[in-house]
Amino acid sequence: MAPPVQVSSLIKTARWSALVFGIIYGKQRYDHLKPIAAEERRIEEEEKKLREEQERIYKQLAEDSDTILK
Repeated sequence: MAPPVQVSSLIKTARWSALVFGIIYGKQRYDHLKPIAAEERRIEEEEKKLREEQERIYKQLAEDSDTILK
């Protein structure tokens, strides 16, 4: 096996800089998207409640209409 190659300081600095930049960018992006996702979850929950209420009403109407036909 060949001995490890000496990596230049410029390349090491560039790698570490890219890593730090990526972490900072990811944190900023996460902070930007977090409230948007929370709002979408809240809206989805409200829509789910409305949908369940409509389904309950439809079932109740279907059961009531069955009793009239008997």
